[in-house]
Amino acid sequence: MFKKMALLISPFVFLVPAFAAKKTDVVARVNSTKITLEDFEEKYATTRNAINRPTPEIFLEDLVRYEVGVQEAYKKKLQNDPIIKERMRQEMYKLLLEKAIGNAVEKIKVSEAEMRAEYKRSPELRSSHILFEFKPDATPAQKATIKKRALEVLREVKTSKRPFEQLVKLYSDDTISKANGGNVGYLTRVTAVPTYYNAAKRLKVGQIAPDLVETRYGFHIIKLTGRRTYKQADRTQLRAVVFEAKRKQIFDRYFAQLKKKYKISTDKKPLKSVKR
Repeated sequence: MFKKMALLISPFVFLVPAFAAKKTDVVARVNSTKITLEDFEEKYATTRNAINRPTPEIFLEDLVRYEVGVQEAYKKKLQNDPIIKERMRQEMYKLLLEKAIGNAVEKIKVSEAEMRAEYKRSPELRSSHILFEFKPDATPAQKATIKKRALEVLREVKTSKRPFEQLVKLYSDDTISKANGGNVGYLTRVTAVPTYYNAAKRLKVGQIAPDLVETRYGFHIIKLTGRRTYKQADRTQLRAVVFEAKRKQIFDRYFAQLKKKYKISTDKKPLKSVKR
């Protein structure tokens, strides 16, 4: 008897149509705003690589909360808040660059020859220094006093038989490198203050700079202690430097052309009062 009933029922099971979802199906509404299946799938796809990917049901609740929050913000007229307006300007600026030069930046390629050329201009240098620090707001008289002391020590460094590392411990104001004999590690043109790097680059390994080097930190007595070869260089960092230089060229060309469409004027005289 049960077999006969099964035979009678089973055809109807196969006749029940499966639900076919359409992209235009609405999965949620918040007031007059609709969230369609297409909207949902597009946003849910961004979570594909998440370690703890939410279920579709949980993610839908997140979308509903987001829409509720946005609508509530508009009710409170937060779109008129100066902070929001500035953030909007920033996002518009980033979107403009993405659309205008994004493809060109993505196509940038860095060759071995370009990396070698960059490294020739900017090798990795290891140095030690004795720092005579002055504050950013130091007066000319205060800087002159510090420089006088630094010159006296420089003369001693040139004539002293004591190791440079000992003199660092006696005179340097750099409390971080002082414990390591003044060693500041390996630096490049990108990671070092330009005046410091350029002075170090002119030296041979083991040589001390003949003159004081001034940076915004103070006066330095520099000793070059190492110079890496191209084979020893940090390739990842070097590739990034070349890439950034090419990206900057694209960026500069774009704005050089774009600025021609605008009436621009600048006055740099007031900038003299800005602390550096």
